Amino acid sequence: MTAAPELPAPEPPAIDAHAHVFTRAMPLTDTAWTRPEYDYPVETYLAELDAHGIAFGVITAASLFGDYNDYSLAALAQHKRLRATVMLDPDVSARELADLKQAGVCGVRFQIPPDAPLPDLTGYRFRRFVTRLADAGMHLELNLGGTQLGNMLPALADQGISTVVDHFGLLRSEGGMTGPGFKAMLQAIERGRTWVKISAGFRLPAESLAGYARRLLEVAGPDRLFWGSDAPFVGAEARMTYTEALNTLYRIVPDARDRRRMSDAALRFYLF
Repeated sequence: MTAAPELPAPEPPAIDAHAHVFTRAMPLTDTAWTRPEYDYPVETYLAELDAHGIAFGVITAASLFGDYNDYSLAALAQHKRLRATVMLDPDVSARELADLKQAGVCGVRFQIPPDAPLPDLTGYRFRRFVTRLADAGMHLELNLGGTQLGNMLPALADQGISTVVDHFGLLRSEGGMTGPGFKAMLQAIERGRTWVKISAGFRLPAESLAGYARRLLEVAGPDRLFWGSDAPFVGAEARMTYTEALNTLYRIVPDARDRRRMSDAALRFYLF
């Protein structure tokens, strides 16, 4: 009996739009939710990309290190195949943002604890911050879900800023696809300045993951979705690998044409 021919390996994405790099020497915030006992330097991340045939990467600011962006900025200076998001004080100046943009920073990540109140979204300080980001050509990356996301996205609708929602909109919170965050996310996508990351699926219920991706593809289409590995899978290192992150992508977005369009959209967005 003739053995069935092996299927070709899936085409890898061109870009990983969400990963973290760090060393144990970096200062942790007072509220850091964990303390990694290992280093994941940029060189290790780049080797991971190379091993899987991925050309570009986006270093995402991690809450563990707050606004200590020094390591990411040093990585950008050395590696032109990378972009980064950072965390910043809302009082950052336009000049500082221009310098960061020139260095390869493409956006600012915003996140707060799930039970914390949002800042005054209609107040001068917040609106000045968002306006300066938009003027600098940067986006706002939101690591929010549920009511927080449901309140944040409408408040940004008239500010002319692009937004990227992390990790499926944290659908594990407040009702999943029927909750306020998911509804606001779909409405924001329809307004045309919002993208969503298909990332960190291992942090969501496994039985719901394919349905989440299918719904986002139906409503947003692949041109509004980015893939990110969330390497090095902080808190889940024992059960996640980079290969598994890719296999999850291939499983929940099975059409290679959709995955290619997702890559093309991310390459355009992150200015590669």
